[in-house]
Amino acid sequence: MMNLLKNSVVMTILLTMSMILGACGNSSSEKVELTISAAASLTDALQEIQTLYEADHTQVKLLFNFGASGALQQQIEQGAPADLFLSAAPKNMNGLIDKGLIDVQHQQNLLNNELVVVIPQESKVAISSEKDLVNDAFLKVAVGIPESVPAGNYTKEALSHLGLWDQLQSKLVQAKDVRQVLQYVETTNVDAGFVYKTDALTSQKVKIAFTVDPSTYAKIEYPVGIVKETKHSKEAEEFYTFLQSTPALDVFVKYGFSIPK
Repeated sequence: MMNLLKNSVVMTILLTMSMILGACGNSSSEKVELTISAAASLTDALQEIQTLYEADHTQVKLLFNFGASGALQQQIEQGAPADLFLSAAPKNMNGLIDKGLIDVQHQQNLLNNELVVVIPQESKVAISSEKDLVNDAFLKVAVGIPESVPAGNYTKEALSHLGLWDQLQSKLVQAKDVRQVLQYVETTNVDAGFVYKTDALTSQKVKIAFTVDPSTYAKIEYPVGIVKETKHSKEAEEFYTFLQSTPALDVFVKYGFSIPK
């Protein structure tokens, strides 16, 4: 009877220790997931940065939500989970700051970009400026939706400055984000499209016809900020800091972005 009682006590102790050790093991291996809502034009660069960052931060898993900056802003306003926001326009970041959703002390301009016009790689149509888009050789021209896609808003601004926005209305095909504009040109569903220089450089199926005069639209800036509702402040701040470091900025430059001076 005594031996049975001793065995029972030993088994209880061993089981308790096993549960404690198991809990500790799960805790140490559990990764913190950071959700980053980012402009679609940052896709390739951020995916490379993800590999770089996770190799040195094994306890962190980066989850990206890519899309149009305006749509991402609305998602955050509606309570969608996000720890950081990278926008392709200050307007969308400022909108969240005004509503108290982004920590003003943890946001700043990170990158700059340029607007270009691309055509299918095999296209033989002559084009050197926006005025050529009026010609009959161009039946469809893709642009981002100006209300939600910063690239589309920059495009509208440039074409309006040149007096061509209204003139080209019947030809314009609006896309949900800049990557969809690129896809339309790649698949020759349109004859030309307005995208960022960085997007154009990712594709071998398109070629840059010309660079849009930067004096015709507002400077393209990409601000980054930490969402106040983040449940992982420490990890969010560490990634926020890393994005401003030389290794990360080198990746952005590799994909065609420029660094603010």
